[in-house]
Amino acid sequence: MSEFSGAVKAEIESRKLSLRGVSKEIHYNPSFLSRVLNDKQKPSIELAEALDRLWGTKLADLLQEPARLEQPSPNDYVSNAVAHFLEHDNRHGGDHVASAAMQVWKAERKKLSNYEDKRRLADVAEIAEVAGWLLFDANRQEEARQAFMESSHLAELAGDRAMKWFALDMLAMQDVQNGNPGEALRISEELMTNPRVPGRVALLGRVRHARALAITGDRTRSLDAVERAQGALQDSISSRDPQWAWWVDEMEVIGHRGEALMSLGDHKAAMPYLQKANEIVKPNGRGALYYSVAELTAMAQVGAWRESETTLSRISVILESVASSRSRARLKEALRVIERDAPGWLREHAREAVSLG
Repeated sequence: MSEFSGAVKAEIESRKLSLRGVSKEIHYNPSFLSRVLNDKQKPSIELAEALDRLWGTKLADLLQEPARLEQPSPNDYVSNAVAHFLEHDNRHGGDHVASAAMQVWKAERKKLSNYEDKRRLADVAEIAEVAGWLLFDANRQEEARQAFMESSHLAELAGDRAMKWFALDMLAMQDVQNGNPGEALRISEELMTNPRVPGRVALLGRVRHARALAITGDRTRSLDAVERAQGALQDSISSRDPQWAWWVDEMEVIGHRGEALMSLGDHKAAMPYLQKANEIVKPNGRGALYYSVAELTAMAQVGAWRESETTLSRISVILESVASSRSRARLKEALRVIERDAPGWLREHAREAVSLG
């Protein structure tokens, strides 16, 4: 761990802050800050100065010339590509960068000639995971699963437990998305019960477990699991958490509670949770599209037509800059319900506001 990342982590922990909260305060993307704190991305003097202004610290002093003149790693290209892909995804969705990420992943995989090089194996495991996520968001599910499986395999060979857990979580997420609760339950139980798994990762396993139980119709156990996850949110934070776990926060758990209720057929009860997630999420990015479409889906199912009009208008604006085929496919389903059941004025508004081609 570098001196800079160690100092920033210590400040965050001592002040009992969240990474997402700090990112919002200094107007930095949380995935970028997460990579800096885990030495995956070089910190800039501008970032250090922003943190100094926020906390009254002198972190910028740690980034004077000797540290900044460090020779770049031979694999800086992959590291920089990962940062670029994730930044684009947060802002605009995965559609337009999924193919580029897959190209980098496959090119780096071909270069693997020495499976004893743990660092290289870990690097390729990471780009495979990122490619998998972007392919998932682009609704290219078979390719996404291939990437997640390879990420899990390479991470295991590299001895990178954190990346292995990430790949497993992504597989469970995909199983929930595609309605395969059996495999999602198996993976989530592994994440929940493995004593080596940090609290934040185990908590995410509990969320996946709740979603899978909801698909099976087990309301009591599903809602109990998500309630436990929400209750443990703050206590689960620890220095053992992997760098990718920054996004496991209140919005994530609240949103999944709403999704679980929808899987259970209780769309009316789901609406307040999805609306709350929309209040928390960064506006106009991929996450905003995802939760706005989820909210519209619930509204359409219960006939909340006036509320649907406002949500449709918000979605129309977001679609101007975000391309996420996963959310667009779900939006088409909601629009079909509106076209079938809604009053004429809302059907007309939907046609004017949202054009999916």
